[in-house]
Amino acid sequence: MGRQVSMGSWIAAVVVVLVVIAAGGYLAYKTTHLEPSTPAAPATSGPATTSSALASIQHPIAQVQASPANTSTTALPTLDQSDAEVTSALQQLAGNGKLSALLVRPQIIARVVASIDAMPGRSLGGVMMAARTPKSAFVTQQVNGHTVIGEKNAARYAPYMQIVEQVDPQALVAWYVRAYPLFQQAYRQLGYPHGYFNDRLIAVIDNLLGAPEPAEPPVLQASNGRYVFADPDLESRSAGQRLLLRTGPVDEAKIKAKLRAIRSLLIGQHLHPASAGTAPQPGHAGSN
Repeated sequence: MGRQVSMGSWIAAVVVVLVVIAAGGYLAYKTTHLEPSTPAAPATSGPATTSSALASIQHPIAQVQASPANTSTTALPTLDQSDAEVTSALQQLAGNGKLSALLVRPQIIARVVASIDAMPGRSLGGVMMAARTPKSAFVTQQVNGHTVIGEKNAARYAPYMQIVEQVDPQALVAWYVRAYPLFQQAYRQLGYPHGYFNDRLIAVIDNLLGAPEPAEPPVLQASNGRYVFADPDLESRSAGQRLLLRTGPVDEAKIKAKLRAIRSLLIGQHLHPASAGTAPQPGHAGSN
């Protein structure tokens, strides 16, 4: 993943954006604990059912709008030997080795695939996460007698958001296309022998884009040693959507803008000049 973006821009986009969410967001969830607690049970995202296994491919990788300039004829490494190239590529795409320092090794691609696959579920507990958690503690504050996520909490995600803002979706997607065989292999090994990872990725992006955008900071309440959303509707959302909510309205809007740009490329659409990096203002975002 470095050397001339050797593995395809697609993966970069996914790794840089979705892994940032999985890592930064999950980290947000993990550090909202009020006190140490028993580790959560593994996420229940078992092997694909017969019906899903037989489903036709909805979004073939061949339709992705990747830049020919970023393609390479160099042979891909094997999945179990891909960490070095993936790290190199991500470092080039994110700049200054910032993302490389956040990645958890070994098995980077397998971790990315597992993190992405788990997001639409209820819990990320037990998932082999792809990125390191924020170093600082989760911050809350009191507003009108209610506990909400603190304004200073955004600083915890600054390293992740710098990567999100810097990465070019087209470069990321180009790299992803080339490296796709490795992602597909990791997805099948995860327990989906007949599954198609690109379809899953787009479904996960759609789920994330459906995250609500509250006009006011959501109220938190203590439950079993950790903070949860007091609003039952928010707390019932997928793990990925709850992670986005915890990043705050500004960062959520930026992440969604990047995800929309990536999704457009994944389904074969070209980007308009401003669509790759311009996030709508919180409360005025387009339809999710």
